[in-house]
Amino acid sequence: MQTFKLNNGATIPAIAYGAGTAWFKFGQDQIDTKLVDTLKLAIKKGFTHIDGAEIYGTSGEIGEAIQLVPRDQLFITSKYNTGDSLYTIRSAYENPYQSLVKELENKFKTPYVDLYLLHSPYIKKSFHGVSLVEAWQNLEKLVEDGYAKTIGVSNFKVEDIQEILDSNPKIKPAVNQIEFNAYLQEQTPGIVKYCQEHDILVEAYSPLGPLSKGKPGPIDDYVEKLSGKYHKAEEQILLKWTLQQGILPITLSTKEERIGKFLDIFDFELTNEEIKQISELGKQKTLRQYWTKEYGHYK
Repeated sequence: MQTFKLNNGATIPAIAYGAGTAWFKFGQDQIDTKLVDTLKLAIKKGFTHIDGAEIYGTSGEIGEAIQLVPRDQLFITSKYNTGDSLYTIRSAYENPYQSLVKELENKFKTPYVDLYLLHSPYIKKSFHGVSLVEAWQNLEKLVEDGYAKTIGVSNFKVEDIQEILDSNPKIKPAVNQIEFNAYLQEQTPGIVKYCQEHDILVEAYSPLGPLSKGKPGPIDDYVEKLSGKYHKAEEQILLKWTLQQGILPITLSTKEERIGKFLDIFDFELTNEEIKQISELGKQKTLRQYWTKEYGHYK
């Protein structure tokens, strides 16, 4: 497994298995044994990076699945449930600090997570009890107290990250996890370039959207051609396209064969021209599946 180096010196496995989206069960306490088994399978096949979030409701399943693996061999991510721009839902816990501490104790059954994120920038004191900057300070305290090794954000625009940086934080965000694929190369204007210029790793959720939700589309023929050239599945081509731009893909499947293929992407390289061609073709179409209320006006 290749890794990326974060701005705090930590390393992060270069691809993650996501325990959200298809498994979403917010508000339901029962354990989904099928997800537990699938997570165990993903770990068995070689995934060491598991991505979860409070709002997914799958922290308990992650906790069950990781118990038979030495903790230091895994990289676990979780996210504080901020809610969205409607300000109608939020974490049941008082603040991000309390949320992670309780989830670690009651769900994950491990003393720490490797990465903890604010799930969105939609945080205001009148609704959450903390402002955005105060929420970030909660995350800094989680690091100080050993509950999180690294902290970051998710679905943040340039101005949202800048608000944190302008507050002179003790710890700089290490990650921004956003929706990213060949048909959505900027979740919000300029965000990828901004993050990379500020040494903030971009993580991509739904990187395979062009194959699962975007067909037919302008990249189809070219990706099929590259699949034949490299003797790799189309999914592997798009994951490699993501990786070679310095972006960490997060993906999932319930099928053993596909899970294995997701990890079999480190033995070939696309050329710079091939990466550029996928990118240029991808700009001819937009595929946005999430945060459409907030960011759907961006094309």
